[in-house]
Amino acid sequence: MKKIITVLLTGLLLVTVIAGCGAASGGSAGTGGGGKAKILLIMNDVTDTFRGQLADAVTSAATSSGATVDLVETGGSVEMEAELVASAASKGYTAIIMRPSDASTALQMNVAAGNLPIIYINNQPSDEHLTADKYIYSGSSEEQAGQLQAEYVLKKLGNPSSLNVIIFEGEQGHSATIGRTNAVIKTLKENGCNATYVFKDYANWSDAEAEYKLGIFMKTGQSVDAVFCNNDTMALGVISGMKKYGLDYTKIPVCGVDATADGCESISSGEMAFTVLQSAAGQGASAVKAAIALGSGGTIEGIDYATEDHKCIYVPFESVDASNVSQYK
Repeated sequence: MKKIITVLLTGLLLVTVIAGCGAASGGSAGTGGGGKAKILLIMNDVTDTFRGQLADAVTSAATSSGATVDLVETGGSVEMEAELVASAASKGYTAIIMRPSDASTALQMNVAAGNLPIIYINNQPSDEHLTADKYIYSGSSEEQAGQLQAEYVLKKLGNPSSLNVIIFEGEQGHSATIGRTNAVIKTLKENGCNATYVFKDYANWSDAEAEYKLGIFMKTGQSVDAVFCNNDTMALGVISGMKKYGLDYTKIPVCGVDATADGCESISSGEMAFTVLQSAAGQGASAVKAAIALGSGGTIEGIDYATEDHKCIYVPFESVDASNVSQYK
């Protein structure tokens, strides 16, 4: 059962809250039952494919655990996010799961939260703003995604000593953008590949923007051997552009991240070469487990993939190409 609630925050945006009402649970939040847990889920928006999947995964996992979750979309307003966090305790929430619009505001959010734990998702704050079993991150190690992309391309192209590379990055300053891009560069270098980055620019997770900027690259007259994209949506935009400009995507591997339905279908069709599954279901479930545990004064000890310092939960990425894509469709 879901209910729609309209919320107005003092002169800010009018937002919609979708509340998932869980059934009663026999256990306490600290022992794995979520019957007493009330979770505030803050997202900047859920229009992006992966963020939408992640919000659904959190709602589903909370409901299955017997917890209540309220989803608020902020439209990217940091002021609204801070106000929601500051008022959460007075509204009876036991924990906050939050996709910050700007990860650098985490210290501000931590202070505003008071005694409530925050589980950050999809945009990782710096380590100095995470606190064991209090302000943590649930996601995947972004560096692993870029590493897997680079390793795939090197193997597919026969471990070349040099490559002309395009990288389409996501949102500037986003932890995924930074981690995935840096890992591609690092992995190519560590494997003896002298890469020339013939084009590297932000496409903001957008297929249209990636296709447009591929058109700008084409005007430079340079050649390209591989294209790395920080997500599948941009990779699909690149494929569309390659068809327009006559580039052979069967010889120039295009890599994405997320293993979205469209991305997997493109791989099945022989277009995109590779993607990396970022498990929205796994990340959402881990975030909820952490919210239930920390909201009742517990720890993330025993939650799968929790780091030893109790600051992060890293759900592993999984490589997806033509050989196994049928398992992910």
